[in-house]
Amino acid sequence: MLFWKHLNRRDKIIMALVFIPSQMQALTNGQARVEVEGTNVKQIIENLDKLHSGFINRLLDEGNLKPSISIAVDGDIITMGLIEKVHPNSEVHFLPAISGGN
Repeated sequence: MLFWKHLNRRDKIIMALVFIPSQMQALTNGQARVEVEGTNVKQIIENLDKLHSGFINRLLDEGNLKPSISIAVDGDIITMGLIEKVHPNSEVHFLPAISGGN
């Protein structure tokens, strides 16, 4: 579950529930969901990579989100990139971008 842990009056850890797409579940030993600490998308990705190595390489290219990946926070595709805020009770989804067609 998602929760906001209180360490003291000033320090708060925000845990988001990250949904891992099936193509990336090998990095999490098959886990489809992982709780990750962070206040923005960049921190979520960095901390997810600390827990399960390989996510930075799969999601970022030279510090920027790869064009083949979209990220949704709380059901909305993010528009502010890696600085998009993540709140207590947030759900984060990594989505392979859809392209093609005639």
